Amino acid sequence: MAEENQQIKSPQEPPSDQDALTLPRMHGLGSNPVPKTTWPELVGLTAEEGERKIKKEKPGAQIQVVQPGCCVTCDFRQNRVRLHVDSLGTIQRAPRIG
Repeated sequence: MAEENQQIKSPQEPPSDQDALTLPRMHGLGSNPVPKTTWPELVGLTAEEGERKIKKEKPGAQIQVVQPGCCVTCDFRQNRVRLHVDSLGTIQRAPRIG
């Protein structure tokens, strides 16, 4: 009898609302934005302009301007952004967190 109560659907029938699969939640879209970690759009700007734009998007960032030929440590810090500049103070590499 249980077999008689089950409905058989043909392959041409679209799935009903009950048959629809639930898609996984996509993080980083809508109200859950992924925090920015690089700023490639700042290459070519002055260090001051770059610092202003980064602080606007990441208020707690510690900006470190790196002059040509200067050494830096290899440690990673989530609140530090290094601006590698040329002798005129123009950003040469995409700034990134680290």
